[in-house]
Amino acid sequence: MEGSASITGLLIQWSDGNRAALADLTPQVHRELHALARTYLRRGRPNQTLQPTALINEAWLRLIDQSQPLRWESRSHFFGIAARLMRIVLVDYARSKGAAKRGGAAQAVTLEENVALSPSRTLDVLEVSEALDQLAKVDERKAKVIELRYFGGMEREEIATALGFTLATVKRDLRLGEAWLRRFLLG
Repeated sequence: MEGSASITGLLIQWSDGNRAALADLTPQVHRELHALARTYLRRGRPNQTLQPTALINEAWLRLIDQSQPLRWESRSHFFGIAARLMRIVLVDYARSKGAAKRGGAAQAVTLEENVALSPSRTLDVLEVSEALDQLAKVDERKAKVIELRYFGGMEREEIATALGFTLATVKRDLRLGEAWLRRFLLG
């Protein structure tokens, strides 16, 4: 918990304009971001060309390249935003690969075994992103919970803390959101 408090303190100092806090923060969050990126990319296709370091570097640049510094509330808030940016980077990457090769190389993703559509059906990041966007139109809270879980790598307890929900609400939102995504993706 000490590391979490330290990260939160550095995030707040950075929000307040302390550039030295950003320098201290970077190595502390880099390991976690790298592990998150590695985990996410491992779910993709075996011939994946995007490397975890490239993914986190691009997301990191987007995080720090803000005209107005974000007001960080906590470590969970930071990693939630980082998860959203990683999703955007992955979607951009998949679109550029698809544009380079008509109908080509979008990254495959799985939401987990309990969400998998069928053993023969793999999803790409564009399909999942589109499904999350559609879910957000129907139920923004469930979409946010799922994004934090699958793109942010957060545990249920972390999501509950980050969003200020009960654990029961997060579990319910995950279950119902996953069911909605299955229905949408099976189409």
